[in-house]
Amino acid sequence: SISMKNLIKIVLGFFLTFGFLHAELLEQNGQKDGFDIKLTSAKALVVGKNDFIIELSKDSKVVDNAKVKIKFFMPEMPGMPYMESEENAVLVDGKYKVSVNVPMGGTWQYQLKFKASDEVVHTVKGSVNF
Repeated sequence: SISMKNLIKIVLGFFLTFGFLHAELLEQNGQKDGFDIKLTSAKALVVGKNDFIIELSKDSKVVDNAKVKIKFFMPEMPGMPYMESEENAVLVDGKYKVSVNVPMGGTWQYQLKFKASDEVVHTVKGSVNF
C-alpha cells in the first residue's frame, strides 16, 4: 500500500482536494517545495466573508517571514462570468490570516501563493466548496 507521504509526492505536493459539506470547517494540508502548508477556516464556510488561517513551516520550524496571498476564483460558465477574490494575508502570532469574500455558493478553485526568504514564489492549488 502507498504511504501518505508517497501519495502526497505523487500529487506533486499539491493539496489533496476534499469535498466538504456545508457548515463544516475547512482543513487542507499539503506540501510544496519542502514547505508544509495548512489551510483552515476560522468558522464554518459561508457565502460571503470567510476568515482563513494559513500556517507555513519548513523542517518543522514556523515560517513567519513570508509574503502570502490567496486567490479564490470560479471559472466562467454559461450565463455566468469569471469571478475572483484575491487578498493578501497578514501575519498574526506566527500564522497568516486573510479574509476572502465569496459572492456565491459552489466549488471555487484557489491559488495560494507565498514567497519566503528564498525569494521564490511557491503556488499551491486546490478547491473548496462553499
